[in-house]
Amino acid sequence: MRIGICLRLSTDDWTTVSDYVTEAEGLGIDVVWAGEAWGHDAATPLAFLAARTTRVRLGSGIMQVGSRSPALVAMTAMSLAAMSGGRFLLGLGVSGPQVMEGWHGVPFARPVQRLRETVDIVRAVLRGRRLAYHGEVYAVPLPGGEGRPLQSTACPRPRVPVYLAALSPRSLELTGELADGWLGMSFMPEHRDVFFRHLAVGAARAGRTLDDLDLQAGGTVAITDDLDRVIPSLKLSLAYTMGAMGSHRHNFYNHAFRRAGYEDTALEVQRLWMSGRWRDAARRVPDDLVLKTNLVGTKTMVRRRLAAYRSAGITTLRVDPAGETLDERLAALGEVIELVRDLGRTATTVAHRSVTGVAG
Repeated sequence: MRIGICLRLSTDDWTTVSDYVTEAEGLGIDVVWAGEAWGHDAATPLAFLAARTTRVRLGSGIMQVGSRSPALVAMTAMSLAAMSGGRFLLGLGVSGPQVMEGWHGVPFARPVQRLRETVDIVRAVLRGRRLAYHGEVYAVPLPGGEGRPLQSTACPRPRVPVYLAALSPRSLELTGELADGWLGMSFMPEHRDVFFRHLAVGAARAGRTLDDLDLQAGGTVAITDDLDRVIPSLKLSLAYTMGAMGSHRHNFYNHAFRRAGYEDTALEVQRLWMSGRWRDAARRVPDDLVLKTNLVGTKTMVRRRLAAYRSAGITTLRVDPAGETLDERLAALGEVIELVRDLGRTATTVAHRSVTGVAG
């Protein structure tokens, strides 16, 4: 498995952000993802980091579809691909009504169709084509206006990989059909089919299989004997995800947990959170849900979880190392990198013995 990290962009301490990423690159990570909610955007931090790194890939995880025109998404992707020497990965997602309507003032309407058309338009621009597109959501040039089809003046970047963050069955099918990779959330290896069966349906529609996608998922990493210290904060994070990430009707994270068999928990956590009882909501989250969605516990426990992710088919592990200081986060990251490498070496040895017929 490859390893990726996600930036914490709630800070304005960009010196620490830069130090974290450059040190992580030295440790051997493969990709850095920058997301956006209603604080910092996803693209600008990646431009900042492109000038400070040399090898690691830089991904938008994710840009919110609908907050930009598809052509602007493509322009941003071409700029970042050029600045980074071809290391940019374009991650897109539909977000939800709280952000799209409450922050951007854009109706949260037909999100899956909007995502499909955005990918179509972006790829046309990246390939250097003259832009003429007439879909159900987007029409370029605008019909009845004075515009005419234009072609980007930037160098084409047809090889920019497109990743989609998807949770609902329809968006997962779209990801399997169109994307180069999947950015997974609320993922548990034990319940992989909640996501993978829909990804596989979409992939088959395009004559592909899951092997054609980079499947990314993971969680917080904390290697510790003191689970009583770590679990409460992670319960609060999960309660926020199930209760506040979207509206009562459109919370795709909540729906994913319900499809995985946690319907009563997910509904009760959402009810408590939306009624302002966020501490009660956190207490309602079971310990096993924390352990299944993160990589926490002793080294033996974390090693087993890594093996579970690998066996489930995850190809890139996205981690958020626990720690209040830069040194603590880097230490946690270094530990999980070494465990992943050990897992890879073990798998290679087992495969070699299987091929050669050498007994273990």
